[in-house]
Amino acid sequence: MTVTVDRTPSDERVPSPPARLSLTPTSLVPGLLDGAWWPRSRDLLRELPTLTDVLDARWGRITRVSVNPTDWPVIPRKVPVTGHTVHVGWFTDEQDPHKLILLSYNVGRWDLLVIPPEASAAAAARLMSAAATTGALLTASSLMASETASANDA
Repeated sequence: MTVTVDRTPSDERVPSPPARLSLTPTSLVPGLLDGAWWPRSRDLLRELPTLTDVLDARWGRITRVSVNPTDWPVIPRKVPVTGHTVHVGWFTDEQDPHKLILLSYNVGRWDLLVIPPEASAAAAARLMSAAATTGALLTASSLMASETASANDA
């Protein structure tokens, strides 16, 4: 697998529409995922600022993000977001390819299912609902496999 790391800082960002996000309600019953994110592209420099704008207010300042490079053609080391910079890392074997891990310096960790940008609105709605179910014990890959199987049966 080849991964391209973009080391050029980009201060010129085109404003993006609001993040398409579904989060698990606050609960004492933990699940494997904290929700789902449906980015509009596979461009982390463009997509992460919109996501962190929503999550910083809810979860505290997001300082690090980890992805599996399978579906991300370019992985920048740092992404400028509103008011700070998010450091981006990647893991190939250790991280589910359909999951984004977000870390806040002193608040915690959250795992989100990443719905492919090319997914249909109906599929994305099903996946967002399933990933945001309190106490759900399905992994990101198992949710994606289930959706693929459902689409193939239809």
